[in-house]
Order: sequence, then C-alpha cells, then structure tokens
Amino acid sequence: MTDKFAGKTALVTGAGRGIGRAVALGLADAGADLILLARSSDQLEATRAALADRGMARGRVLVIATDLGDEGLRAQAMRTVLARGRVDILINNAATVEPLGTTAEIPSADVRWAFEVNVIAPAALTAAVLPGMTQAGWGRIVNVSSGIAARPEAMVRGNAYAATKAALEAHTVNLAAELRGTGVTANVFRPGRVDTAMQEWIRGQDPDRIGAALHGRFTKMYAEQALITPEQSAHALLARLEGPQTGAIWDVEEPATAPKP
Repeated sequence: MTDKFAGKTALVTGAGRGIGRAVALGLADAGADLILLARSSDQLEATRAALADRGMARGRVLVIATDLGDEGLRAQAMRTVLARGRVDILINNAATVEPLGTTAEIPSADVRWAFEVNVIAPAALTAAVLPGMTQAGWGRIVNVSSGIAARPEAMVRGNAYAATKAALEAHTVNLAAELRGTGVTANVFRPGRVDTAMQEWIRGQDPDRIGAALHGRFTKMYAEQALITPEQSAHALLARLEGPQTGAIWDVEEPATAPKP
C-alpha cells in the first residue's frame, strides 16, 4: 500500500465488477477516497465489502447505483457526487458492447443508446467535475477505451461499439489539448484482452446473432487462455495515473504514445 493519492477523491464508473472494481481497489490501496458508480447495487455493495476487508472505513466510500445511460438519473447522481466535494480523479470505465449484429438490422435508437453510455456519459461526468479540478490545479481523467478503436475492422457486427470507442478517444485527446497547462490531464486507456463479464457474455451469445467470426474469436481467446485478469489491467492503468502525461493512448500491451501536435 502507498499514500500517493491520500487526500484525493476518485470517481470510478462501472465499479461493481471487472476492471472498474480492480481500479477502485487499487486506488484505495493508494490512499484515495472513493465514489463508485454502477447499475447494480448488489455489485457495488460487494466492492464496498472488499474495500472494508482491506481496512477502508465505510465513510470513505460513497456508492451510487444509477444508469449512466439515462440523462436524468446521471444528473441526479452527479448532484450527489458534487455535494460531497471535489473529485480529483475520474475513471470513466462503464460501457456497453451492445448492440451487436449487422448494421442493417440494428435500430438507430439502439445505436443512440450506445453513444449515450459510451461517449455522452463520460463527457457529461467530465464536464461536471472539471471546474473543481481546474480550480485546484490538479486532476486526472482516464477514459477506458478498447483496442478495437485502432482496428475497427476486427469486430464485425460490433459497429456501434467500435464507433463509440473511436469517438471516446477523439474526445479525450481533444480534451487534453484544451486542458494543457492547467494541471489536469486526460488520457485514454486500452485495457487489453481482459477476462471480464463482458467477455463471458459475448461468448454466451448465439453465433447466428452476433456472427460466427466474432463469437469464435472471443471463444478462442478464452480457450487459449489469452486473457489477462482485471487486476493486471488495472495495475497498468494505475501505474501511469499519477504522472503528468496527457493526451496519450495508454495501451496495456504497449508503451504509452502521445499524439502528434
């Protein structure tokens, strides 16, 4: 355990399981107070229990069960967050892989919902916490993306997911340029092939719906034990979080690279 984030408050979305939960535990080990958001209250309480097992006082953890894809619920959650005080670290991890299927078959409403969860929600949470960060002269924003943003052709029948992650990365790099010199950094994290509930869900889908190629790819990765743990992925993110780098694409499998001016 360290105290490098002692006195800081971190907001983590999708914190009930997988990478979000692992990041939350790592931030707690580094001394941060936590605000944890996810849809499932049961999963959030399980994360809170894991934090208590590590000796974290209940008063240092705020859990909020909410649907970040719902604008009204999201705004309500952020009012609760900001009433607690300044957020110093924002990890936008929550995401949806749906809708999956052929582009011609997917209703535009489903694509719109994917953008709401994967792009609009991170941007809205960022806008809410930014004034406090800039006033303090320090802040860390990380938007969890996917390697699919670099190779969108590798996820046929996942058009909405690929498009939203590409948009999220563009938003992040542009935001970093806007904030340069303020002490607030914004970076992308591509977490790698992680053994998460999302991976398991895709493997359990009907190949006729999501496509045999996509189903086979995810099944093969699991069978060949090519997946890393959420803890391994979170460690790679947290190892870079404190530093001053901004506007970078952090890939768990590669050195971080800053975009060209």
